[in-house]
Amino acid sequence: MKCLFCGYEDSKVLDSRDTNNSQSIRRRRECLNCGKRFTTYETIETVPVLIIKSDHSRQPFDNAKLKKSIMIACDKRPVSLEMINELTDEIEKEVFNAKEQEIYSSTIGQMVLKKLKRLDDLACIRYAIVFKKFESIEDLETFITSIKSL
Repeated sequence: MKCLFCGYEDSKVLDSRDTNNSQSIRRRRECLNCGKRFTTYETIETVPVLIIKSDHSRQPFDNAKLKKSIMIACDKRPVSLEMINELTDEIEKEVFNAKEQEIYSSTIGQMVLKKLKRLDDLACIRYAIVFKKFESIEDLETFITSIKSL
């Protein structure tokens, strides 16, 4: 690590600590040339995953957007915020562990349906109504009978 003060390219680490959010490491360093101290932060570089929407546009994966849609489906249902956070974290891990740089929004929607089914059937149906864009009561009835196989 190059010293901020003299430009020397070698320093020693005096102290390493996780930051509050555990997403980076704070390192306190001392230059081996001039002896001055400075702080650096080390973070993991992630490759962004793009979501391919139904209109074939692409946008970066957004955990907050996913959480918002699940929270709407779970409104006034016995599903805690902690359960929603766990569900969105599981989906985010699956998306990033797939090692694909692009994933269809329909694939994510299916993931949500399967995981919501475990939490609450009605929340799953609410999510499906928006996600699958049902055009008739018959479409909804067909989904409700097929939900047992999810």
